[in-house]
Amino acid sequence: MLSLATTSAFATCKSDSSDKKLAGAAANSFMKKCQTDATAKCEADSKEKKLAGAAKTSHMKKCVADSVVN
Repeated sequence: MLSLATTSAFATCKSDSSDKKLAGAAANSFMKKCQTDATAKCEADSKEKKLAGAAKTSHMKKCVADSVVN
């Protein structure tokens, strides 16, 4: 439940970068930090859901992709 609220509460890295009109090195730096933050959030979500193995891998891949790209 927490993950759904967290995911919908934050815009994606890509949209945040566009909204802030970042370009070049600033955009790259922002995207790298945003992806790191998304990975940490998704890792915590995986632990909360007690996922392991293939289920964790699949969840992490989708969670990070949703946070960064969409």
